[in-house]
Amino acid sequence: QVQMVESGGGSVQAGGSLRLSCAASGSGWSPNCLGWFRQAPGKEREAVAAIYTSDNTTYYSDSVKGRFTISKGGAKNTVYRQMNSLKPEDTGVYYCVAGDGSWRPYGCARYNYWGQGTQVTVSS
Repeated sequence: QVQMVESGGGSVQAGGSLRLSCAASGSGWSPNCLGWFRQAPGKEREAVAAIYTSDNTTYYSDSVKGRFTISKGGAKNTVYRQMNSLKPEDTGVYYCVAGDGSWRPYGCARYNYWGQGTQVTVSS
């Protein structure tokens, strides 16, 4: 069984920054892809960033491109997301994901494990 443990959410004013981290723990499993989804109030869940663990290829949604950066951590199966220039529309629950699917232009073809979600609130 793999567990995704997230940390780093919180509240910030528009223009501020937050850094989220996530660690995937579980015996004998290494994901091909790590990433983050976001569910804003009243909206569908969307993929916002992903990284292919073998070569660090990344994907960003248009809504966060240029402001968010996803990176792997030094520890195995750890991923970070640096969020800068935050906007009120970035408010939502952010889910860390890990998958063994192949890489696609939009990220991983399949995500096997999801974190419990961490709240990010950006006030204007």
